[in-house]
Amino acid sequence: MSHSLLKNRWIVWALVLLMTLIWGYAWVFMKASLNFMGPFTFSAFRFGTGAATLLIAVWLLKAAKPPRNMWKHLIVVGLLQTTIVFTFVMYGMQFVDAGKSSVLLYSMPLWSSIFAVKLLGEKITTGKALGLMVGMLGLVTILGWDIFFVQNPGVIFGELLIIVAAVSWAAANVYYRLKLEGMTQLQVSAYQMLFGTIGIVIAAMLAEWGDPVLLTSESISYILFTGVLASALCFTVWFLLLSVIDMISATLSTLLVPVFGLFFGWLILGEELTNSILIGSAMIIAGIGIAQVFGKGKALGNRLEAKLPANH
Repeated sequence: MSHSLLKNRWIVWALVLLMTLIWGYAWVFMKASLNFMGPFTFSAFRFGTGAATLLIAVWLLKAAKPPRNMWKHLIVVGLLQTTIVFTFVMYGMQFVDAGKSSVLLYSMPLWSSIFAVKLLGEKITTGKALGLMVGMLGLVTILGWDIFFVQNPGVIFGELLIIVAAVSWAAANVYYRLKLEGMTQLQVSAYQMLFGTIGIVIAAMLAEWGDPVLLTSESISYILFTGVLASALCFTVWFLLLSVIDMISATLSTLLVPVFGLFFGWLILGEELTNSILIGSAMIIAGIGIAQVFGKGKALGNRLEAKLPANH
């Protein structure tokens, strides 16, 4: 399958488009879910659903259980990749718009690249570095002057939480490269999500025990969309993409997620779509294009290939 995809690059980018569209749309549901339950409770439902879906897939495919010496590493990745990222993101979204939240979380490619250079001794091609820089400038343009001038303390707190989540996601990528690279991606994703979900459930019980939970047809549809499609299905697509394109190209492609998140936030939630958002989105798309057109030049070092998928 991977070999055939290499011969059909349009299929690869069609899958990228599908994945980023679903992840972008998921931000609307994540924000809307706060009307029905607490942020940690929703995350517990979402990733419980996603973990169950992936574990069923593992069972159907008769995949072996991870070696005993890998369990502790799976727990660490689960805490970094699922527990910290989504408790912080969902809590921060109480103060920050859905579209802007997605922009902040997708600062991850910058942190991931920094960690890879510092901790793994890896570098990227000049073209991909330029594409990453343009894309990150696009994110800063979307955020506008909010990040430079004093604003509502609650908004600042929410934004900082989401930035910490982005750093945790990047750290999970590097930890995977150091400790879990020999395992199959399906094993890693299924079991790290299981352990990460346990962490989220504990957080929900400590912070939101007794809080109202409204399970309606609408809120259940949010859980199913984000759990089955945005988590389990998109992870399967992500595994496939990582088998045919390098991590930098894959990571850069995820910069499309905040573009779609901002668009859907405007279309469905009525969030403001400013000129800075439009210009920044164009810069992100340009950055991805630059990386693809000029990213095959001479490498400055080894290729970054941390293969842990994102949970969006």
